[in-house]
Amino acid sequence: MPSPRIAVVSCMRPGAVFLADECGKSDWALVDVHDVEAFLATWPNARKRRLTVLRQFFGFARSQHLVLVDPTRGLTAKESNGYRGRTLTLDQQRDLFRRWTCDDEVHPHEALLGKRPHPVPLDPASWAVLQRCLTHRAGWPTQNPHVMVNKGTKVGWSPASTAYLSHVLHQCSYPPRMIRGARLVELVNTLDPKLVAAAFGMDPQVSLIHLADYVDPGRIPASTNSGAV
Repeated sequence: MPSPRIAVVSCMRPGAVFLADECGKSDWALVDVHDVEAFLATWPNARKRRLTVLRQFFGFARSQHLVLVDPTRGLTAKESNGYRGRTLTLDQQRDLFRRWTCDDEVHPHEALLGKRPHPVPLDPASWAVLQRCLTHRAGWPTQNPHVMVNKGTKVGWSPASTAYLSHVLHQCSYPPRMIRGARLVELVNTLDPKLVAAAFGMDPQVSLIHLADYVDPGRIPASTNSGAV
C-alpha cells in the first residue's frame, strides 16, 4: 500500500500540471471549484482518492494563509450519474452523415432507423435512407414483411438479428452503442428530454442522464463569443 507521501505526490503533481496547462492557473490561490471538478473528471475511478488528497492539501494551504478559499469545500466523493459512454465528435457525426447520404456504395442497412413505439415524422435524409432500403429489399424474392431483409431472413418471417445489425456497421468503423449514445446526447440536449424518452420508448429518468453540463464551442453563436448585442 503506498505511503501517504507517495499518494500526495501522485495526485498533486498531475493536478498542478493540469491546472497550469488546461486551466491556465499558475497559483494555487487562483484555483476554484470548477478547476478541481475538471481535474477530478480526468480520472473518474480515482475521484474519491484524489479528492481526499486535495482536501488535505487545501486544508493545510488555508491554515497557512496560502489560499483564502478551499476550492474542495462542498465537493462530494460520490461520482455523478451522468452519461459516460463514448460518443461521436461533431466531425465524426458529419462524416457519418455524408457517408450515409452521399455515398451510393454504402450498404443501405447501415443507416436504417430502429423501432419506435410511436409514429415519428421522418426528415428528408431519413426518408431517403428508407427509400434506399426499400429499393434494396425489392431486389430480394421474399415474403418477409420487414424492411431489412438479408440472406438469413429472406426465406422466413423473422427480423434481422442484433448480430447482423452490428456486423453491418463494421464498415463505418463505429459500434452501434457509440452511435446510439451520440444520437441520444444530441437529441436530449437540443430537445425536451421527455419528448425524446417518449419517441424512443425510454424511461424519462434514463433520458435525463444524457443531459450535458458542457456546451461545445461550435454550438455557440459567433455574436455570443464576440460580445455583440
